[in-house]
Order: sequence, then structure tokens, then C-alpha cells
Amino acid sequence: MSILIKNGNIITATDNYVADIFIEEETIKAIGKNLSITATETIDASGMLVMPGGIDPHVHLDMPFMGTYSSDSYETGTRAALYGGTTTVIDFILQKQGNSLQSALQEWKNRSDNNCYGDYSFHMAVTDFNDSTKKEIKHFIEEEGITSFKTFMAYKGALMIDDRQMIGLMEEVKKHGGLINVHATNGDMIDYLVAKHKAEGKYSPLYHYLSQPEITEAEASERFVDMASYTGCPGYIVHLTCEGALNAVRNATRRNQKIFVETCIQYLIIDASLYEREDGAKWVMSPPLREKKDQQTLWAGINQGLVQVVATDHCPFMWEQKLMGKDDFSKIPNGHPAIENRIELLFSEGVNKGKITLNKFVEVASTNAAKIFGMFPKKGTIAVGSDADIVLFNPNETHTLSAKNHHMNVDYSGYEGWEVKGKVKTVLLRGKVTIDNNKCKIEKGFGKFVKRNKVAQTI
Repeated sequence: MSILIKNGNIITATDNYVADIFIEEETIKAIGKNLSITATETIDASGMLVMPGGIDPHVHLDMPFMGTYSSDSYETGTRAALYGGTTTVIDFILQKQGNSLQSALQEWKNRSDNNCYGDYSFHMAVTDFNDSTKKEIKHFIEEEGITSFKTFMAYKGALMIDDRQMIGLMEEVKKHGGLINVHATNGDMIDYLVAKHKAEGKYSPLYHYLSQPEITEAEASERFVDMASYTGCPGYIVHLTCEGALNAVRNATRRNQKIFVETCIQYLIIDASLYEREDGAKWVMSPPLREKKDQQTLWAGINQGLVQVVATDHCPFMWEQKLMGKDDFSKIPNGHPAIENRIELLFSEGVNKGKITLNKFVEVASTNAAKIFGMFPKKGTIAVGSDADIVLFNPNETHTLSAKNHHMNVDYSGYEGWEVKGKVKTVLLRGKVTIDNNKCKIEKGFGKFVKRNKVAQTI
């Protein structure tokens, strides 16, 4: 099986040129002008941007949370990702306190194996670091190909670890060539504010936001950065939202420290004013949406190289599930659907509005995640020898986002009625056309687990 993509405008993190791409089986075999190669199938990409498949390194599919599960399964979530131009996702395994990391991996594999449309990998969230857990780290990095470990500085009694455990985990992960991801918010302060607001009879979604002020994220980010500096462990802050937290990273550069930073598409384009709406529960996530000044900071941080990745933290819940907290904001399942919308929104709001270049767009939507998480150059670029994960994108087509036409398994959209300019038209995964003109051409189980290499120390 071979495919020849003709006349496309190829965009990578560094390049912008018109050429043909010859694909055989799963990989790119040749790139050049006017290739005279006979292929099984020829695709005319004239007028299209031809980009590497998107990588979303922060999703939660079929995840147990607050007495329910996120509504997108591995089947529906990875299919929706493909429709939106994302060919690879990295999900989070959540260790149960008292249980091994291996048992958590098995639980997640039971849900993911043979159910994915797109390619996928895992981060391991360590919620109980002890002598037994410590012995498992080397195996996960060297044998399982899971090289990144998530920690929570919030959700006390469920997911949170203390600073002593954090330091111990960092030292072990560093020893074996892994990386620490962190949810950096001050859990004790948040718990105090949640209790305070509820005691005052304040139960609306607005108080979810007011219980997590900017200082809760800024303080925890600063503390994490300092611990990473002390141990020398590579660190990656997930879903960073605000100026104060980014300043903690900016300050670290003054001592020549490199911290990787991810933000999410929602923090770049929508803000906390939505919590005052009657349906504000739709946007209850942690950390919460912030202010417009934080959006400006994050766009600037992308261009300054302080923010390397734009992900989603995709964790959807049906409206009925969100209504579990209709009388108490602290019972609203935290999460937001965006896995299908990320690429198109980032292009429309970023590239089209002059906030980022085409190359930067590819860098933060795909290439940097591949480099940081040990998948480059197999994933994240268009190059000879790389997986043929390719998106054909019409930069001029306008369309409207709506729950009526998205493919995520959730009955509302966080971007209902939002007009975007730029549309994913055709998606290839490992040399196979998976999406073409809004039709899915593969069956579940096509997606493969991506075993990752040791992580990048810098990019």
C-alpha cells in the first residue's frame, strides 16, 4: 500500500515549502518536488497545508472521577481526536493509593487495548510513592516505555502527594531518565477556600473559580520549580493558566533552569466571565479559566519559548453528570471537552489573528510534545523515516463549532456557535487515510500503543 500526496504546502516546526510526499506502508519514504513515483493512491493537496498529525499529551478518557467516568471512551475519544487532526494522545493512568503502579497500568489497558482509533500512550500518575512504588519506576521507563510520571499538589486524600514524596519520586525518576509532570496548585489553600465559601452559603460555579485564585497556582508552581531545581529532575507543568505561574518559570530561567510548560486551548481563548452564566458548570475545570490578562501572558509565553505545548486536558462529562453539582460547585465533575477542537481553534485564533506563526502552531500542537515525551522523530514531524501521521488542512474554510456536529461523546460544546477559519479535511495515521471529508475510514483497534523513549532534557 502506498500513497503519493501531491502539491501540498508542507509545514513543520521549522519549514514551509511546496512538495510531494511518498508514503509506503506506515512511513514517509520520500519528499521532493514533482516526484515521479507510482503509488496505489494519489491525493492532490493543492491549496492545502500539509502538517504532522497533532499530538495532545493531556487527555482523560474513560477516567473514574468524583463517582462517575469521563464520557469519552478510548473508542469515541481517539476517533474525535482524529476528526480534529490529532493522531496521537497521551492519557493519564491514576494509581490507587495502596496499590501498585503495575495494577493501575493493567486497569487502564483493560479499557484501552483494541479500542482506540488513534495512537496513544500513557503518563503514570503516582498518588502513593513508597518503597514498593519506587522499585517500579525503572521498569516503567525501560520496559513499558512509560517515561513520564504525573504528580498532584491538590486533591488531598485522593491524588495529592506531599513534598517529601515529590522529592523522593523526582530523585528516582531522574536516575532512570524520566520526567515529572505536575498539577501545580496549592491543595490545602484551595480546600480552605472551598470550605469557607460553602460555609457562607456560596454554592454557584463562580465559587469554583474564586476558590482557586491565581496565587494558589503561582505558589505551587514556584515550589515545584524549586524542587525540580534541587533534584535536577526534568519538570513539566501541565495546564498552566496564569501570569503568576508563568512568572515562576520565567524566574527559573535566571538560574539557567529549563522547565517545560503546557497550557490548554481553553486558557488561551475563553475566560472566567463564563462562570457567571447559568450554565457555568460547563466550564468547571481545575485550574479554572482565568482573566483576559492571563490570555495575553500565555500567547506571549508561547512566542517567548516559555510555553512549549498547547494541549486540552480533555475530560468531558455529559450535562446530566455536571448537574451532580447543581446545588454545590464542589460536586461538579471537573473537566472540559476539546480534543476535537484544539487544532482548528489554535489555527483560527492563533495563526489567523497573527498571534503565532504557522511554524509555531505546528511546534506547540505536535512537534514539542513529540520531543519532550520521547516520540520524535517517529512522531511530530514530516520527514523521511517518520510515521506518516499527516493532516491536510484547508486554511480558508470557515465553519461553526457545535454539539450538533462534533464527534466527542458529550451533549454540549464549550464553543457552541464559535466560527473558526481553517478546517481539517484529510487525516492519515501511519500511512492510512483515517478521516476524509468528515468520514471515518477505519475501525476501532487501528490505534497502537506508542512505547516512548527516555525524555528530552531540553528542546
